[in-house]
Amino acid sequence: MDEKYTFALRKIALLGGIDDYIAVSSRELGEALEMSQQSASKRILELLEKKYITRDLGARKQRIKLTSEGIEELKKEYNEYRRIFELSDHIVLHGTVKSGMGEGGYYICQNDYMEQFNNVLGFRPYEGTLNVHVDKEDIGKLDLIKGTTGHMIDGFNKEGRSFGGVTAYKAKIRNVDCAIVIPERSHYRDIIEIVCQYHLRRTLSINDGDRVDVRVEI
Repeated sequence: MDEKYTFALRKIALLGGIDDYIAVSSRELGEALEMSQQSASKRILELLEKKYITRDLGARKQRIKLTSEGIEELKKEYNEYRRIFELSDHIVLHGTVKSGMGEGGYYICQNDYMEQFNNVLGFRPYEGTLNVHVDKEDIGKLDLIKGTTGHMIDGFNKEGRSFGGVTAYKAKIRNVDCAIVIPERSHYRDIIEIVCQYHLRRTLSINDGDRVDVRVEI
């Protein structure tokens, strides 16, 4: 993304344009962006064209707000700075064990997945996943992990059914080797599924509601 757009989005966000519309004139935005009113008007049009912001033209002042696309672009920059200043070779996610819907075990036990997990991770997973609800404060860390290069597990077709690809990230819980698996079709932002060669609940003596720390390699 062009730095001039990132800079503009950051300034709009600092004015409050992530959570709600902000009323701001081209002159005021120009002052925030350290440019002329004409240049600020042009920048707004460029951001609108790229769908990074949305605008409501009021009687006296325009109201603008970042779109989900604009917020995602800011998150990318945020994650890059975190990698520069905060991170070493791992990220620790904190969360709470919770029950899933039982679908993880069905997918994991597919032999086409199993063979790839064994080749990539060095173990065949127990036929089930441990679900962990990630703390709200660590969602940004999870986004950062997803932005790194994980281990790709290819999807496949079987008996007329499509099984999507998965990205795996090697991890540890209390020094037990495991891996976070994130399906390409996942709809969850705060739930992670963890595979291991052992039955993690029995091995670690954990149950729903217990707290766990997941150390993820990056």
